[in-house]
Amino acid sequence: MSRATGVDLVLASSSRTRAALLENAGLAIAIDPAAVDEASAKESLRAEGAGAGAAATSLAELKALKISRRHPGSLVLGADQLLECDGAWFDKPTDLSAARRQLLALRGRRHRLYSAAVVVQDGARLWHHVGEAALTMRHFGEPFLDAYIDRAGADLCGSVGAYRLEGLGVQLFAAIAGDHFTILGLPLLPLLDFLRDRRVLAA
Repeated sequence: MSRATGVDLVLASSSRTRAALLENAGLAIAIDPAAVDEASAKESLRAEGAGAGAAATSLAELKALKISRRHPGSLVLGADQLLECDGAWFDKPTDLSAARRQLLALRGRRHRLYSAAVVVQDGARLWHHVGEAALTMRHFGEPFLDAYIDRAGADLCGSVGAYRLEGLGVQLFAAIAGDHFTILGLPLLPLLDFLRDRRVLAA
């Protein structure tokens, strides 16, 4: 734990889910979201031929490095999640109409979620990990989809998949393979191992 700040980790993200995962795991965190131009960064990474996992890692590092300058001596965690389906990358939908189009595009298909985490201290990357999960959506009908969107509401726009697997979104799926925390947006177990190695957490 940082003696100066009284926190274990600075989270460079506004994600309520990531913050809750860390706090529920017993970590004292500070939240300082990084404002980066993700669209431009993704476009550049795509042009360079980066895969989805590598792109998620690069974006996570970009966020952590930006915030690290404001927190000398602190461990700063950057995180990012990308959804890939048949070579296409999906972002968080901008509104419910976009969420509906995205869910229709994923319906009956298998997609992958890549959740990357990078820890930086004083501008240097100390650790990184990218988790991967594979999810298959079932062939749901459009009346079901419309009812789902009505019930879930704007919360759908906070997820790259336009679903919340921990809630009603689980009804969209036929099969799921992968770590639960990776699906939620953070490879938590490898991160906790790193923090134990650093003696931030008790072994």
